Amino acid sequence: MNDPTAVPALRATATAYAYRGKKALSGCTFELPQGRIAALVGPNGAGKSTLLHLMTGLLRPTGGEIRVFGAAPGSRQARDRTAFLAQDRPLYPTFTVADTLAVGRRLGGRRWDQARAERLVRDGDIPLTARVGTLSGGKRTRVALALALGRQADLLLLDEPLADLDPVVRHEVMGLLMAEAADRGITVVISSHVLPELENACDHVLLLQDGRIRLAGDTQDLQEAYTRLTGRADPQTPDGLPAGADRSAVVHATTTGRQLTAVVRNAPGSALPAGADARWITATPSLEELLLAHLRSTPRTGPPPTAAAPAPAAAQTGAAA
Repeated sequence: MNDPTAVPALRATATAYAYRGKKALSGCTFELPQGRIAALVGPNGAGKSTLLHLMTGLLRPTGGEIRVFGAAPGSRQARDRTAFLAQDRPLYPTFTVADTLAVGRRLGGRRWDQARAERLVRDGDIPLTARVGTLSGGKRTRVALALALGRQADLLLLDEPLADLDPVVRHEVMGLLMAEAADRGITVVISSHVLPELENACDHVLLLQDGRIRLAGDTQDLQEAYTRLTGRADPQTPDGLPAGADRSAVVHATTTGRQLTAVVRNAPGSALPAGADARWITATPSLEELLLAHLRSTPRTGPPPTAAAPAPAAAQTGAAA
């Protein structure tokens, strides 16, 4: 059971980052409670990698602040509790797996667990004598994860760990992360474009678009704050929505033939969103449907939507040996 009084694993307050006059992040504010598996999603260029690098202390915000278990990223207190796996999985191809884990042991700090790291490798049928450069993409990812998990960190930050993996290996990697989170109660942040796998594994979401947090909260709460409407498009209106529908509550709507599907924010105190009646089929949207609706909609300014009040819309890596 997560302790609601515990300091958040991550807290961002108006966090911004600009490089050479270009804003990569602007006004990002969110809290991630301890023990969550969080999906960090957004289109290319949204600022996901920048945000992860701020969490690790590899970059410093140019505005606002970010805290890891209450400490500044990159500080000794935060570094000892954080592990980061970069998108390019920086491993030396000429090293054997045993050599790679030996480097992890030297750099992993006082929490390093050699037996755990070796077990994670062996469970993937990877010989310790194999050279990293001869391994498949999936096996290299497992070695990199063994380095990160061997640190026994409380916060695990993963930048696109599923990007170049086939479906079977993606399922294996997500199972490995879920087991680790269940066994040790760690907090995991996964940046990824693979939405189906994230829906099955993640219980929290951070949606980035144009350098801003557009959606943040526990997945179940967020999904229950929205409704998917499906029905016959109204031929009397330009957008197909009923004349009395509250269009300000519509996140995104699509029309296929005569059928219209819309994801809308629920009206406070109402069983159905404004404009819905017996002609419409209502359902709770899946996480993928909700995220895609926000990604396809036009970004709006203002505070980020949350589950409670929906509104318009690393220590550095053991793998970096």
